[in-house]
Amino acid sequence: MEKFKTLLLQAKVKIMNSGILRSNEDLTVSPDDLADEADLATSVINQQVTFNMRQRELGKLKAIEEALYRMEQGAYGHCEECDEPIGVKRLENQPWTTLCITHAEELERENSKFIKAI
Repeated sequence: MEKFKTLLLQAKVKIMNSGILRSNEDLTVSPDDLADEADLATSVINQQVTFNMRQRELGKLKAIEEALYRMEQGAYGHCEECDEPIGVKRLENQPWTTLCITHAEELERENSKFIKAI
């Protein structure tokens, strides 16, 4: 458990120190960009990329916090779908995961079908 707690805390520190959550540089439009449509389009694309990166990092940060909480509650390392232990290799690669590999793959297939249907 200590090994995974250390991995979770290291991942949390990495996100917090990355600066992606504090940077506002790409989230503003320069008045100079308003005159040129290409510059404005580039600015909007950069904003969207930055926003998506922030959302992904915030989601990961939330998952890390939830994993630390599950650890305190004694529920860490078990799949939330089947309650079977999650493999050590999977936890080493993604210590905040809540699903065993079987259920993670199943969820990925379902999401893939949903995206194709759209």
